[in-house]
Amino acid sequence: MHAVVLHAFGPAENLRYETVPDPIPGPGQVRIEVRAAGVHLIETVMREGLPIGPPLPQLPAVFGGEVAGVVESVGPGVAADWVGVAVVTSRSASGGYAELTVAEVAMLHRIPAALDFAAAVAMIVTGTTTVEVLDIAELTADDVVLVHSAAGGIGRLLVQHARTVGARVVGAAGGAAKVAAVAALGADLAVDYNEPGWLDEVRRVVGGVTVVLDGVQGEKGRAAIDLLSTGGRYLTYGNASRGDFAPDVEKLREQGISYIDALASMLAEPRPVRAEEERALAAAVQGRMVPAVQAFPLARAAAAHAALEQRATTGKVVLEP
Repeated sequence: MHAVVLHAFGPAENLRYETVPDPIPGPGQVRIEVRAAGVHLIETVMREGLPIGPPLPQLPAVFGGEVAGVVESVGPGVAADWVGVAVVTSRSASGGYAELTVAEVAMLHRIPAALDFAAAVAMIVTGTTTVEVLDIAELTADDVVLVHSAAGGIGRLLVQHARTVGARVVGAAGGAAKVAAVAALGADLAVDYNEPGWLDEVRRVVGGVTVVLDGVQGEKGRAAIDLLSTGGRYLTYGNASRGDFAPDVEKLREQGISYIDALASMLAEPRPVRAEEERALAAAVQGRMVPAVQAFPLARAAAAHAALEQRATTGKVVLEP
């Protein structure tokens, strides 16, 4: 089979499209013919060898835990009727950047008929993270919400949910195409946070905001805090900018603003993974969250990583063999 293999930590071009042996499903495992594999921003950090987030893999390595596809064969102890079933999992055991992968049967979800492979893989981790962030944010119709990176995989889902609960929504993104995509989602205001004066535009149109949902941080996060009204909440769930920014929590408290690190909260109070994944898939089936996908051929995984790092993608990035 073909897979994308990392032999040395470093830039995106270190990802090599190669022929490797087919993985063999062990006891309790299935082998999946991959139709879509999710690419996560943290994987670009791990590819560089930076000690941030999950432990670095032993090289050579095939990245990718998020996989959707069709069960092609089963290992010992797994019922044969799994063969031919369309499935999605967040925990591929042998790496998803490949034509075939193996996974524990206990970690599989059957893909609902309403979802295609790409949508299913977009929801299994990105969607699950989104529903957990929203549980913590507790948005209501009284909120005015600023969503950073609103054209991204999580950002688009946050905008949709905020609209569903009746909140006013400001979606901030970089570049005209992304701003147009955010406006098409129904945001009350879509702004380009790469342009000077975007804060003034938000103040002019909606005044202050009550909630900032920020997966970017850095200077953009610092700027967004200035938009918060007394009693507001600044909630972070990632640092896509890799910017060096640590909010002054005491100063925010003095201003009547709450700081919430959603990822830290999730780690401190872990939830049943399978149940949370089912909630995310159900949200997509019901049309409450409709993921957008930007697909790259498996052979162009390096280009997918580079585009993510350059913040040149819209929606969830997936690889398709």
